Amino acid sequence: MRKNTPAREIRVQIDSRYEFIDLVQRMAEDLCRVVRLGRGAALNLGLAVREAVANAIKHGNRLEDGKHVLILFRVEATKLVVAVRDQGSGFDPHRVENPVAPENVYHNHGRGIFFMNAFVDDVTFTRLPTGGTEVRMEKRVDKKRPGRAPGVGAPMRQGGKHP
Repeated sequence: MRKNTPAREIRVQIDSRYEFIDLVQRMAEDLCRVVRLGRGAALNLGLAVREAVANAIKHGNRLEDGKHVLILFRVEATKLVVAVRDQGSGFDPHRVENPVAPENVYHNHGRGIFFMNAFVDDVTFTRLPTGGTEVRMEKRVDKKRPGRAPGVGAPMRQGGKHP
């Protein structure tokens, strides 16, 4: 995509049901191929999107009928942006315990956010004014290396936090 080309956007709304997660993950992986990211980067972004959607369904919307998850895929000149919005009450990502800390290794929570931070270049969490949370993930597109993925994920400090 040329720098002068306007961004392209795809919006997908799903019910709060796990059966749609595979579809959304495949969409993310396919868009990575469109912007010429490598297979590894596509699989990583797909997993990050999968985790964000699963968290939106389970923790945000609490599997409630009638609530939806909105996924926005935006292809820009230098990056692929994915935003996942739920209709829950919001949460504080800083209160999520480090899943790789020795005392948490055997707990089954916190890994989704850890994976998101590991597999994309930037992750932000925003409470929406209308309620719910938006998880925004960005993956840079390295035009100097067509067909190959730039480095995997963002630089990380101990505990999966960005520097």
